[in-house]
Amino acid sequence: MAHAKQQHTYLAILSLALLTFIGILNETSMNVTYPELSREFAVSLDMVQWITTGYLLMVTVTMGTTAYLLRQFTAQKLQLVAVAAFITGDLMCALTGSFAVLLAGRLIQAIATGLSTPILFHIIFTEIPRERLGAMTGFAGMVISFAPALGPTYGGWISAVTSWRMIFWLLLPFVLVSLLLGQLFIRNRPIGNQQPFSYGSLVSLALALFTVVYGLALIGRSGLRWVVLAWLVAGACFFALFVYVNNHGRSRLFDLGVFRSKPLRLATLTYFNLQFINIGISLVIPLYAQYVLGSTSTVAGLILLPGSVFGALLAPFAGRLADSQGFATPVTFGGVLLLAGTLCFALFQPGLTPVLIMAFFTILRIGFNFAFGNTISNATVLVAAQNSADVNSIFNMVQQFAGSLGTAFLAAVLAIYQNSGAGSLQARSYAGGRFDYLFLLAMAIIALAAIVVNYQLQRRAARR
Repeated sequence: MAHAKQQHTYLAILSLALLTFIGILNETSMNVTYPELSREFAVSLDMVQWITTGYLLMVTVTMGTTAYLLRQFTAQKLQLVAVAAFITGDLMCALTGSFAVLLAGRLIQAIATGLSTPILFHIIFTEIPRERLGAMTGFAGMVISFAPALGPTYGGWISAVTSWRMIFWLLLPFVLVSLLLGQLFIRNRPIGNQQPFSYGSLVSLALALFTVVYGLALIGRSGLRWVVLAWLVAGACFFALFVYVNNHGRSRLFDLGVFRSKPLRLATLTYFNLQFINIGISLVIPLYAQYVLGSTSTVAGLILLPGSVFGALLAPFAGRLADSQGFATPVTFGGVLLLAGTLCFALFQPGLTPVLIMAFFTILRIGFNFAFGNTISNATVLVAAQNSADVNSIFNMVQQFAGSLGTAFLAAVLAIYQNSGAGSLQARSYAGGRFDYLFLLAMAIIALAAIVVNYQLQRRAARR
């Protein structure tokens, strides 16, 4: 009986991992089609990037509801809603003749990823024994980190051999497999929630996220002008409103009291920087390869494949290492490799070739995978069991918001360099890439510093 229950749990995790993988793959699969979409729909690069940035924002907002939803509804029903949203949005994107419908379809699809990812971690954190937690979160981390890097490879190959619309058609059969497995094997029950849903918290948080990302995206069109600052200030005001409403209303979106723990704050900063670098560089590299190196969309996508594969294969090993040696060892090692990878892009940019990009990206990806899944696993053991849903929801929101900021800001930088200055488009794109690589290096330095301080604090606390 126990063995059968365990098998059902693994199949439930598999169903959600498949839906999450497809959703996140879909996030970045369109990155290599930006030049083609810009020509087909007659819109600028800073506008086209919203099909990725908007997707990530909607995922982030949806994840903000999951701490409440997982207490109120069965995961099985939530998975059904997620699949329905994905199929609806997928068909809209595949059949559209306008950019507006494409964007709307992407936003509806994003609801699926926003639900499936937290449900995946929720089942892992509530159904998997502590001694296997690292290995299973390593598996989840493999899914989450492999998919966005594989996306451009998938999208580039499809758009090269056929229409970009096939990117959406080919995903449908896998979504149906996820639906079947999920409805058969997801069996956990909600713990219940006596409080009403905090709509004020959700609306104010959504406005805060949108205004910040939109303000950064405006850099590509307006440069660093007062209008950008105004949007960022508005975002800060909406976020302050969210904190007030969340803490003083009749109910909470999630418990912000978990941030009283300094190690948890540092883990959140680490998690944010890891995903900003991961999603950001997965956008920059294909664009850089096409605009600067003159690569085709297929080559631009394939550049990311070796690093994605190696990093993904090592993620479960990194989780098992955390189970046996503790979280500090794999996370610190990952932070060092992440710094080394970003440093290589910054130092050797003048001589970059597709082969060198593959090598540097592989170093970066291995480092990312050692640190990513173990960071959220470590965060869940820093709080009481009743707050695990809050940490799950917050961290999944943080990673998606980091991705949306990464794509918006780094694409905006490329756009502003391309739209201004002297020289050829290739030279202007090179200059934009230079800024992006240096910025990602700074993010990696901050991430490693946060990792080192975090585990020093945890070691001191353990000795008391």
